[in-house]
Amino acid sequence: MLHHVQLACPRGREDALRDFYVGVLGLTEHEKPPALAARGGCWFRGHGIELHLGAEPDFAPATKAHPGLLVEDLDGWARRLREAGYPVHFDDDFPGMRRFYSEDCHGNRLEFLEPIG
Repeated sequence: MLHHVQLACPRGREDALRDFYVGVLGLTEHEKPPALAARGGCWFRGHGIELHLGAEPDFAPATKAHPGLLVEDLDGWARRLREAGYPVHFDDDFPGMRRFYSEDCHGNRLEFLEPIG
């Protein structure tokens, strides 16, 4: 069983992370332990997902590597992201799944999946 996925983010951009992960995706920010909070970044959870965003001094977004987020109502998630101005690219190459790719506020790739049938 997977506990969480960690993605990188630029230092000092926690407000943008909150706007995206809380405001767009509807996750809840989870308080980091004090020793880790001093390092920057944010932790989020909800919808059965836990994501940790860790600050990196030489940040570069993950454009190939990505978490695969299993969701219900894939079209609703796509609509939510599009309405917030984020890209949605559907891909039919995963047998048994409907899926699309998007990206977070810093360009990290995210995959959203829903089983077919």
